[in-house]
Amino acid sequence: MSAEGIGFGKAILFNEHFVVYGVPAIVSAIGKYTVAKINPIDKSGWSLIDNRKATPKYKEEKVDQQKDSINKILKKINIDLTKKGIEITLDGTLYCASGIGASAASCVAIARALSEYYSLDLSDEEINEIAYEGEKGYHGNPSGIDNTASTFGGLIWFEKGENTVMDKISIPAPIEIVMGNTGKVADTAAAVAGVKARKEKNPEKYKEIFDRAENIAYLARNALLNEDHRELGKLMNENHKLLQQIEVSSRELDFLVKLARDNGAIGAKLTGGGLGGSIIALTPEKRLQEEVANAIEKEGFQTLKTVIGASREM
Repeated sequence: MSAEGIGFGKAILFNEHFVVYGVPAIVSAIGKYTVAKINPIDKSGWSLIDNRKATPKYKEEKVDQQKDSINKILKKINIDLTKKGIEITLDGTLYCASGIGASAASCVAIARALSEYYSLDLSDEEINEIAYEGEKGYHGNPSGIDNTASTFGGLIWFEKGENTVMDKISIPAPIEIVMGNTGKVADTAAAVAGVKARKEKNPEKYKEIFDRAENIAYLARNALLNEDHRELGKLMNENHKLLQQIEVSSRELDFLVKLARDNGAIGAKLTGGGLGGSIIALTPEKRLQEEVANAIEKEGFQTLKTVIGASREM
C-alpha cells in the first residue's frame, strides 16, 4: 500500500517579516507543487528519497532542518514507527529554492500523504496545523503564512495573532508573474532573528516602517480587487524599499529587482525570507512575462513563470 499528498509553492506579495509581528500580509499559492509519496519498509523508523530539483547546495544545507521537520510532523500526528517504518519520496514540479515556499510545500505534502497512508481523513485545517509544526524545523518561529498558502491555495490575506486571520481574496482573473532566483540559499531563521534584534535596538524607527507596511497591505488588497495593476506594482516597489530598510534584502536581490523593473515589470520586490532566495515581478500579460523572464535568464539567473490568484484546483 502506498499513499501520496500534494503541497503548493507560494509567493508572498506583501509584508514578509512584518507578518511575524501581526502586520497583515498577502500571499498567493503558485501553480507549482511538491508531491510526497509514502511506502512501507521492512524496518523501523523512516527513510527519505528526495528527487526534487533544487538550487545547488539547497538540499544539502537544509538536510538537518529537514530531518527535524519530518520528526516534528510525525510527533504532531503521533505516529509510532518502532515496529513498521515508512519511506518518504519527494518529487513534483516545484523547484527547490529559497523564497518560493519549498519547505512548506514539502511539509503539507508529507502531512497529506501521512493522512492518506494511515486513513486519518485529516481536514485542511488539521493539515495546515501539522505543516506549521514541520515548518518550525526549518524556520524556528515561522509566521504560518507559507504553510497556509501551500495548504489552501489561492490568494490569502493573513494576519498572525492569538486568533490568526486568514481570508481568501478572490480576484477577477489570475495575474502573470515572474519569480527570479538569486541562486543563494537563504537562512530564514537567521533573517528573522536579525530583524528582531534590530527592531529591539531601534523601536521608533521600526515602528514607522511597520506602520507603513500595514498601510500598504490594505491599499494592495484594494488594488487587487479593483484589478489596478499599476497601483499594485507601485506598492510592491515601496514594500521592497521597506524590506531594504529592515536589512533583509541583498545585493543580488536588489540587482534582480532593478533588472525586472528596467525590462518592463510593473513592480518587483524580494519575496520570502530575503538575504538571498527569490524576487517576484508583476508582469500582467504573457508577452511582458516572457520579456522579463528572458532578461533575467540572460544574466544567468533561473526564473519561474507562473500566476497568482488562481484557485487550488489549477
